[in-house]
Amino acid sequence: MDDIQLKLLKRLQRDPGLSQRRLSRELGVSLGKINYCLKALAEKGWVKMESFAHSDHKVGYLYVLTPSGIRQMANLTVNFLRRKEMEYERLSREIEQLRAELRNTDRSGRQTKA
Repeated sequence: MDDIQLKLLKRLQRDPGLSQRRLSRELGVSLGKINYCLKALAEKGWVKMESFAHSDHKVGYLYVLTPSGIRQMANLTVNFLRRKEMEYERLSREIEQLRAELRNTDRSGRQTKA
């Protein structure tokens, strides 16, 4: 959920007037999930919803990040970066281990060294 919240906060910071339908398409999640996340962000006080009238007589919303939302976006970014760095380090070790195994294997698949 944190990853979706981070993506949503970043996207709303760039364009607060996006529709939920467009956010759904751009982030690759269901419209219902976007609606749920936006309500959760508003309840947490990270996003403020301001209504405005569309030209087709429907009411739309601006999703404005609050100062708390901006701080939270920074925290989520730090946590996301830490997780990705740990994942990168784990994958790097795994890749090096596989390379070592290949160096110690002949073409027939037999181990050449112990």
